[in-house]
Amino acid sequence: MGTGEPTDRPLLEVRELKTHFFTRAGIVRAVNGVSFSVMPGETLGLVGESGSGKTITCLSILKLLPRGARLIAGQVLFEGEDLVSKPEADMEAIRGRRIGLILQNSMAALDPVFTIGTQVAEPLVVHQKLSWKAAWQRAVELLRMVRIGAPEIRVKHYPHELSGGMRQRASSAAAIGPVPSLLIADEPTTALDVTTQRQYLDLLKEIQAETGIAIIFVTHDMSIIGNLCDRIAVFYGGLVVEAGPKAQVFNQPSHPYTQALLRAIPILGQKVERLESIRGEPPNLGRLPAGCPFHPRCEYVTDICRRGDPPPVFQLQDARQVRCWLREDEHVGEPLRGPEPDQTLSREKRPSQA
Repeated sequence: MGTGEPTDRPLLEVRELKTHFFTRAGIVRAVNGVSFSVMPGETLGLVGESGSGKTITCLSILKLLPRGARLIAGQVLFEGEDLVSKPEADMEAIRGRRIGLILQNSMAALDPVFTIGTQVAEPLVVHQKLSWKAAWQRAVELLRMVRIGAPEIRVKHYPHELSGGMRQRASSAAAIGPVPSLLIADEPTTALDVTTQRQYLDLLKEIQAETGIAIIFVTHDMSIIGNLCDRIAVFYGGLVVEAGPKAQVFNQPSHPYTQALLRAIPILGQKVERLESIRGEPPNLGRLPAGCPFHPRCEYVTDICRRGDPPPVFQLQDARQVRCWLREDEHVGEPLRGPEPDQTLSREKRPSQA
């Protein structure tokens, strides 16, 4: 996908990222050693159950963490720069201009007291230094690009005057206006009906084909991932448990959790009495089990799965990475392990547990 120039260098590389919430009840390890990369012009899907760490990972990349959360370790290399070490002033220049963000709740993302035109034009004034007149004209073009009818009229409307699908398109127009290299779309189709979902996904594909933008698409729906993404990263318990090209992950899933997710997808034309579900409950990120976080629900669990740290990342021959001891004999080279203690952020940057 996309028209970006081919390169072997990732646009974004996340390395052993850890973001924890420090609460009175204890530490919640929302992101507990996440690693993945995004190439220029491709779409990477982040998939997993609610609470698996997908959204907090994306907010960590942008350093837009909610209260109580702290990025305590890891690197976020974007276009060769480590965002973790950048001051807030530098991040303000990166957000919106170089990395765009589309949120799940379009009504919350759009300010109810400003018109759609103002909210699409403002990033162009801030990041591209356009005059308000030029930015307003460009806002009309962007609304037309995202297939909002009568854009000359819609720019004067307020968010509550648009349908849910139109609001999501308007949010997308605001995000792509400054022409970022990377677009993070955090569950943008959740509140849309099936028909509007399909139209929105087609729109993202068209935008990518025209601009060459790379996309991180966050969802809990594996069927959406199959229609949109080039590669997939499967999240569970604050970790990426499997990652690789879409065809390999869908056709030969390696991690037991990925296998279970795929078995839960209904197949068109095939009648079933009941969809298969994954036994047990998702892990409590404040009280993660020892070893692999999936072992309490895994049908293949062995003693090694219950001990010590989570499995390392095993590199498979088909360009996949998987955190599962069952695949230890299949890995190519040395398994990828987390950073040494001196690679984590300095103590003075960490919050106290008080």
